[in-house]
Amino acid sequence: MRYATQAQTESLYIHWPFCPYKCHFCPFVALAGQDAHMPEYHKALISELTRFAAAQEHQMPLKTIYIGGGTPSTWPDQLLLDMFDTLRNTFDISLISEITLEVNPGTVRPEQIAVWQQAGISRISIGVQSLNDQVLQNLNRMQSASQVRQLLKQLAGNFNSISVDIIVGLPGVSEQEWKDFIAELVTWPIMHVSMYFLSVHEGTPLYFRVARKQITLPPDEGIVDLYYWSVEALKNGGFMQYEVSSFAKPGFESQHNQMYWSRKPFKGIGIGAWSFDGKARIQNEKIIEKYIKAQQEGLDAVCSGEELTQEAVRLEQLMLGLRCMRGAVISEVMDGLSQEKQEEFIHRLTALEEKKIISVQEKRIFLAPTSLALENEVARYLSVE
Repeated sequence: MRYATQAQTESLYIHWPFCPYKCHFCPFVALAGQDAHMPEYHKALISELTRFAAAQEHQMPLKTIYIGGGTPSTWPDQLLLDMFDTLRNTFDISLISEITLEVNPGTVRPEQIAVWQQAGISRISIGVQSLNDQVLQNLNRMQSASQVRQLLKQLAGNFNSISVDIIVGLPGVSEQEWKDFIAELVTWPIMHVSMYFLSVHEGTPLYFRVARKQITLPPDEGIVDLYYWSVEALKNGGFMQYEVSSFAKPGFESQHNQMYWSRKPFKGIGIGAWSFDGKARIQNEKIIEKYIKAQQEGLDAVCSGEELTQEAVRLEQLMLGLRCMRGAVISEVMDGLSQEKQEEFIHRLTALEEKKIISVQEKRIFLAPTSLALENEVARYLSVE
């Protein structure tokens, strides 16, 4: 399966997989101890980018670029500048509104900040997760609270748009400790917060440690309560919720992520990177040697792809609409349903509304504030295929 050449692509995701270590909860394509591959992988990225641009029938001006990982703050300076030279020479980036770089505390050198500014990066996303050093190290995340605070000082004044990722539900973080963490966080020079629940992904070291009872996860009910408390605390700190996991000060919502949630086409570059051309979701090869070889030979490095059925599109519209504060559009999710299925959908919608799990306003479905953690369950219940 190939990415459609006629897709109206305005966003790129570029994957830098290299890490100084791999966290035990990480499900992504991330490579620790393989830095020797950096130069040839960089060349492979350039190859994929330029071939993609050349294949497009109607090249659109790019609006967002997101560089994720892995740990993109380990990208060597000259190679990163070379990547941005390629982007400027290959694409129209005159209308770009946001270029995000993910960074991890403890991996940033002071001189990198000027390099990132020279490249044109406008938004920094910091993987903070927690300020409890011992908890993080127990999950093989080798960073410290002091490194987080030092990095924030280095970035403040150099980047107007700084985001932090945090995880609610880490084993070993007490309720009071989390609340103290949020109280400090809202004083930081940041404009955006992404707050996620800890997920235990099958095959990760965390999965096996939980299975062997080496780690005990906190009860779900307490974590959900802490999530709702955090939503209010962030709101009081000036961070307005615009998506289940996303909070921003006015005007600093993630432009790139909103493109995902709106189901707009985007091209993923690099190993394991996903793309969406408006009809199909496609994933690149996840093994670095295979990916590099394919790029050297001028071949697509796709390992899987799925053209979405009407039912799959409807479920995505439900799930993505519900997770955003804009809601799911009823006419979209009912489109193509038989009369019988439409009646069943309305029946289920009414049942949820009566239980105050959702509200229906202006032909859209919204999760109630106390139901935000139930987004997946509500979407699947409303899927009447």
